Amino acid sequence: MSNIDKYLKELEQVVRELSRADIEAVAERLMQAWRERRQVFILGNGGSAATASHMMNDLNKYVSVPGRRRFRALAITDNLPWLTAVGNDQSYAEVFVEPLQNFLQPGDVVIAISASGNSPNVVRAVEYAQAHGAAVIGLCGRPGGKLAQLADLRVSVPSDRIGQQEDGHLIVNHTLAFALRARLEQEPDA
Repeated sequence: MSNIDKYLKELEQVVRELSRADIEAVAERLMQAWRERRQVFILGNGGSAATASHMMNDLNKYVSVPGRRRFRALAITDNLPWLTAVGNDQSYAEVFVEPLQNFLQPGDVVIAISASGNSPNVVRAVEYAQAHGAAVIGLCGRPGGKLAQLADLRVSVPSDRIGQQEDGHLIVNHTLAFALRARLEQEPDA
């Protein structure tokens, strides 16, 4: 078996083992945020930062349904000048907390993405969000670290390979976008 075949076969197994119940719970929480007109903040480092941007795009654009109010999602990873200013002037552990201090309101939702679940800036943002009345959704790998322990809802990608964990996070993102768009088509615009 080639390494390509091995990776893809393992990824197929990871997808089969993703918890549908956990993804369903996240979809319902995001619909609740939409119904309540809450802001959704998304964050992560490295590949997870790219997933945060992708998820913001999908929530704001793909999930938009003509005649319905739109989701309000913001990837706080996407303001590089602010992120680097905080990292330089304060600490990299504060790069996600700082924007939350400006914009987070009680009842908002924070989606934290981290394969390890132990990135100090992600953990710090989760703790800040919860202390200020936000719900936290964690997308993590296995075992999920501190993020899995702290998050109100979580989807853990059942793989020990970081690449497959990141693949899984994108699959979860697209699954959520597909499900949310279908729900929004049926939902009265309140």
